[in-house]
Amino acid sequence: MLKAVILIGGPQKGTRFRPLSFEVPKPLFPVAGVPMLQHHIEACVKVPSLKEILLIGFYQPNEELNRFLFNAQQEFKMSIRYLQEFAALGTGGGIYHFRDQILSGSPEAFFVLNADVCSAFPLTEMLNFQKEHGEPNSFVILGTTANRKQSMNYGCIVENEETNEVLHYVEKPSTFVSDIINCGIYLFNPEIFQHIGAVFQKNQQDMFLYPYDGEEPTNGWHRAEAIRLEQDIFTALAGQGKLYVYKTLSFWSQIKSAGSAIYASRLYLNQYHTTHPERLAPNKEGGPKITGNVYIHPTANIDPTAVLGPNVSIGTGVTIGAGVRVRESIILHGANLQDQCCVLNSIVGWDSTIGKWARVEGTPSDPNPNDPFAKIDSETLFRDGKLTPSITILGCNVTIPSEVIILNSIVLPHKDLNRGFKNQIIL
Repeated sequence: MLKAVILIGGPQKGTRFRPLSFEVPKPLFPVAGVPMLQHHIEACVKVPSLKEILLIGFYQPNEELNRFLFNAQQEFKMSIRYLQEFAALGTGGGIYHFRDQILSGSPEAFFVLNADVCSAFPLTEMLNFQKEHGEPNSFVILGTTANRKQSMNYGCIVENEETNEVLHYVEKPSTFVSDIINCGIYLFNPEIFQHIGAVFQKNQQDMFLYPYDGEEPTNGWHRAEAIRLEQDIFTALAGQGKLYVYKTLSFWSQIKSAGSAIYASRLYLNQYHTTHPERLAPNKEGGPKITGNVYIHPTANIDPTAVLGPNVSIGTGVTIGAGVRVRESIILHGANLQDQCCVLNSIVGWDSTIGKWARVEGTPSDPNPNDPFAKIDSETLFRDGKLTPSITILGCNVTIPSEVIILNSIVLPHKDLNRGFKNQIIL
């Protein structure tokens, strides 16, 4: 019997995802037409003996999360539960805190997945790899190849090329260590808790020795319990014959900023050809012209003269008028795109309106297409005192008037614009 744990973080995280995370917790943001987490859950459900999925995070249980869990349980006929941490406990602290829940029913092994990655999730392959490599009690990290420069933004893995054992692990090194990076998807067995427990004990001892580390004494317990899998566990386990890396050649990306959601959407839409062809809109008589991969929710109302794609996803109840052009964009539910408007490289927020002949355009932050190992850069918002050109984001309920251009801008929710803007954050 197997289980899966998905680490969904909490409201203090996902700040780079604003203004979109104001309306919906980041893990539920729709990517390629379904909530980000649903891609993880669909992959877990395909693993034959996987019996339960646990979500761990420190979001207050809210209506959206509860509805998502309820619908997912109905759809996938599997136990899917949310366990709420009392504070941010780090990637290791969360699973250690809820170890009894994870170990109940005594699973032989369990997957741990970070919610903010987009991947083909080769979970069955990781299981087979674990059976073939190392002792049955080994742990597996999913790795992928990055280019030399970008690898330093991730956890770097030095492997034994014959056995795939992890010899050395460094989180975000300051100089080049290895071009194999950690994908944030792991396969553990219950023995991992002994290693996390040892770190917890050590943290507790350190706390008694140095109780006031310049911090309030009240959060001392929290300090012992906040444990990072990457820095605290993997670095120590490397080179001990316990930790192995399974390198995947299939797609992988992080979803840190809103811009990376459009790229992730492209990767998932592309994967739908094999996994969910029914989610891709066909070109049909009397329908809009579709180029490339497009997801359209059945409740959307689209004029047949509109041209959509490639890489477009259109949410529930969206209205798209005559002659509208949409490319490389995510249109969220209830948005209204009026006749002849043009939307490129943008995310249009819930219930927003774009006037006739208006143009909403952003600059894609895609990885270098000529480098097969390039990853998406988590761009800083500002460079040299100027806003870095990136995708345009309209928060919820934004109104763009007719015949204006909005370029490389971020518009916060509930704004009624009366002119065009470029390279601005409109508060």
